[in-house]
Amino acid sequence: MIEKRQFYINGAWVDPAQPRDMDVIDPATEEVCAVISIGDQADTDAAVAAAKAAFPAWAATPLEERIALIRKLGEVYTARRDDMAEAMRAEMGAPIDLARGGQWGSGTWHIDGFLDALEGFEFERPYKDVDRIRLEPIGVCGMITPWNWPMNQVFLKAIPAMAVGCTMVLKPSEIAPLSSVLFAEMVDEAGFPAGVFNMVNGDGVGVGSQLSAHPDVDMISFTGSTRAGTAISKAAADTLKRVSLELGGKGANVVFADADEKAVKRGVIHCMNNTGQSCNAPTRMLVERSRYDEAVEQAKAAAEATQVGPTTESGRHIGPVVSELQYNKIQGLIEIGIKEGATLLAGGLGRPEGVNKGYYVRPTVFADVTPDMTIYREEIFGPVLAMTPFDTEDQAIEMANDTVYGLTNYIQTEDPEKRLRMARAVRSGMVETNGIGRQLGSPFGGYGQSGNGREGGVWGIEEFCEIKAISGCPWE
Repeated sequence: MIEKRQFYINGAWVDPAQPRDMDVIDPATEEVCAVISIGDQADTDAAVAAAKAAFPAWAATPLEERIALIRKLGEVYTARRDDMAEAMRAEMGAPIDLARGGQWGSGTWHIDGFLDALEGFEFERPYKDVDRIRLEPIGVCGMITPWNWPMNQVFLKAIPAMAVGCTMVLKPSEIAPLSSVLFAEMVDEAGFPAGVFNMVNGDGVGVGSQLSAHPDVDMISFTGSTRAGTAISKAAADTLKRVSLELGGKGANVVFADADEKAVKRGVIHCMNNTGQSCNAPTRMLVERSRYDEAVEQAKAAAEATQVGPTTESGRHIGPVVSELQYNKIQGLIEIGIKEGATLLAGGLGRPEGVNKGYYVRPTVFADVTPDMTIYREEIFGPVLAMTPFDTEDQAIEMANDTVYGLTNYIQTEDPEKRLRMARAVRSGMVETNGIGRQLGSPFGGYGQSGNGREGGVWGIEEFCEIKAISGCPWE
């Protein structure tokens, strides 16, 4: 049994003010794999006070020294790859190959992206040869991260904040805290000054709300559900702190008749990746009617070929969803899809055949889904795809934009003019076309109820900065 009851505050591991144990459940076995403690107001206050005290010196530290520590952190992270992968496997159910690959690799990817963006980044810039424009660290940052891509989100927040001179308090998801405990150990090993990085475990109602409302926290960076993002925004309003939100999504994958032959299969695989637990998953597949029947058969075959397997075994398969609560939510939405008249092509209710333990969900595809159906509109956050036909380009645009979300849309067509025209017309912070992923350092974030602000690259660095205009000090 792993026991991680302490918090990392002011460069040391400290006991909670009032210990309250919480079990961490391995979703593949439904058994307790670790115990943490849930923080209280006193713990939050101590962490914020440490970050506030450390801020002046850290903000004044030369950029080269901050970058050197980030590079050292990257080296420690690489050396402990297996430890980190095992933590994510156990806490959130990522199959071990995914945990050692994409889940772990997102951390090094983002370090590389931020270091690349810092090359030539101007923290002080001339304006009309008379004014100076300075980008300065915003101050103490509260960071609240989710369970679905644990290190991806921690690195997207902590690294740029460290780089620009902010100090921080991290509250990871209480469902998947083990990877962030390891991250805190790595920060300590890398030698960051005391108070620059602090970590307190807790739930959203407790530590999350306390950070959001805290008068000495200058910024909240949150990734999670739209519901929680709304609550955080309200809690932060009284202190007028900056709030950066990366929330839910219901991405449309628009497949035109002239899309390449692998477009549908690629879309299904992308939807099922990480067991569908990605905010930018292409969960609505809109297919031009002349290709729709073929696409339905291809999607059915791709879903049925998607293997579900143990998290401890290597191979190309998906694992369980993260918790019993998540499992039950997904089962409820699948049942609603059936009751509302969508055509069930693959998967459906219950665990996969031969599985009687763990929060495993059958890879599921619905066809003939109409815009009034629940599964068309709600973010399911599981391996469930909804397919709908369209007739014209204008109708495809209207359907893609018929959502409160606006994170990522996907366009599949061999016509380059149509591809760009569609990309410009859909309302989302990101558009991926023809299966080509975004480049290192490209900004991540959305429109509408998918949040505000951007993470990654230059945009992610600027997110943690205040802008100061100085007159009468000419640029030399």
